[in-house]
Amino acid sequence: MSILTFRNVALRYPARPGRGSAGEKLVLDGINLQVASDELVAIIGRSGSGKTSLLNLAAGFIAPSAGTIALDGEPVRGPGADRAVVFQDDALYPWLDARDNIAFPLKLRGIPLAERRARADALLARVGLTEAGDRRVWELSGGMRQRVGIARALAAEPRFLLLDEPLGALDALTRTRMQEFLLRIKAESGAGAILITHSIEEALLLGTRIVVLSPNPGRLTAEIEAGFNAEVLNGASVSAVKASPLFKRMHAGLTGLIHSGADEELAA
Repeated sequence: MSILTFRNVALRYPARPGRGSAGEKLVLDGINLQVASDELVAIIGRSGSGKTSLLNLAAGFIAPSAGTIALDGEPVRGPGADRAVVFQDDALYPWLDARDNIAFPLKLRGIPLAERRARADALLARVGLTEAGDRRVWELSGGMRQRVGIARALAAEPRFLLLDEPLGALDALTRTRMQEFLLRIKAESGAGAILITHSIEEALLLGTRIVVLSPNPGRLTAEIEAGFNAEVLNGASVSAVKASPLFKRMHAGLTGLIHSGADEELAA
């Protein structure tokens, strides 16, 4: 089992030129977190809590100002194929068809054309897009584009999926269908996952564990165990899970926790 570890992590954004150290912004402070490969950890919090910054640290796009981030004991020093990122914007290459978008990470690794196209076709089948390999990006719906983006992430066989609001740009109906799809793909892949989301409902539905960040600077306020994703994977409908009294109680409690102190901040 793989483990992604944040230990006493802080992040400061530098001051603008000419402002000195007084202009530095502390974005995250004192983050201690472990995510295992059998988990999907949902990160949620108000604006300014540093959710996306936390994901960027895990991806290696930026380095912590203090503390360490490690994957299976090895320090994270930059981006790597062991951590695949899926963005809210599908970030597909418009000059490539769906198949070649998925195969692109394999091309970078020097895998021969025939093998990478075969592996891309297998991933297309895995995400339910068997007939879409030759389609250009503009010929795909929003949900289909996100499926291609997820398949491209899986092509590298990562140990962790880093999901930055991957369903945020979808309409409500498509988003509901994609939530169940994302759960099943994550379970089949064997990869761990960190999910950034603004949706309390989505965090509860998808997360094995929910991490709440408070803002200015982002600090870990609470960790909540949730088991609704297991219910969906065991055959329960998403609508039935969301309608359950326990789900509604946890939704109300999590809403209160996230927004506690917001009124005082606005009045300050």
